[in-house]
Amino acid sequence: MANRHLSRSIVLQSLFEWDLNALEKKAVQEVLERNVTEFAPNKTDLPFMEKLLDGVMAKQPELDLIIEKAAPEWPIDRISPVDRNILRLGLYELLFADRGEVPAKVAINEAIELAKQFGGDNSSRFVNGVLGAVYKEIGEPGKDEQSKRKKRDVPFDQMPIERLAGAVVYAEHEGQMYLALVHDIFGHWTLSKSKVKEEETPEEGATRALLEEVGLPVTIETELGNNEYVASQPEKGKVRKQVHYFLAQAPYQDIELLKKGGLDDAKWFKVADILELNFYEDILPIVTKAVTVLVGRSGK
Repeated sequence: MANRHLSRSIVLQSLFEWDLNALEKKAVQEVLERNVTEFAPNKTDLPFMEKLLDGVMAKQPELDLIIEKAAPEWPIDRISPVDRNILRLGLYELLFADRGEVPAKVAINEAIELAKQFGGDNSSRFVNGVLGAVYKEIGEPGKDEQSKRKKRDVPFDQMPIERLAGAVVYAEHEGQMYLALVHDIFGHWTLSKSKVKEEETPEEGATRALLEEVGLPVTIETELGNNEYVASQPEKGKVRKQVHYFLAQAPYQDIELLKKGGLDDAKWFKVADILELNFYEDILPIVTKAVTVLVGRSGK
């Protein structure tokens, strides 16, 4: 069964790369094919993704004009690349997609979910505001419709659970404390993490994740905390992902991104520079706690 949320995520990723790297439109098809191969290798929803991507690019000038009219205080080049392309995608589905296939409310809700997943702290509110204004302007189509999908939603407490584990990794070098972070294609610095295998403990899963993703042999020291979020998967539907995060020590050695999975960089950062970076809202408290622990140990 096709997973339209995953498909939209892949289209968003492709639009982001197109926008950020000023790619020619003909090159974007190659970007889409690469992203589909990495994130949805069964390709069951490829026609939908191609149609959506081509439609957004073809209508981009019109979409940008609508965005500027709906949010006049935000010129298009001042909107972050992630939010800008979420708006383009959401507006295209709201205004130009087949309403029988994508009802207006679905177009708006999907864009808001993408903003929560990939945007910054205020992205979902911003996207909701812009699309909501346009929705009212076009007469609020389908306002009284009942969503059939909602009736089929699995209750939160009945969703399958997937365990993941990751770590804030630190190293000491020439009297300085460093943290190892990975960077994703949506512009955020984050932590390496991996699905915990059935036979593994969370500590073992985190240790394996760091070795597989950035080649760092780590020693787990203490648990920093955990978070939980709901994700959609092609075969399972909605899944509760429970992530355990640890503080781990590693040797200060060259760091290399070995396993991409939506990542594009990996670096060491001095602890003093960490909190100026762009983190996801749920990752920042974990990193902050790690920094607090490390500074407390040093007595500084």
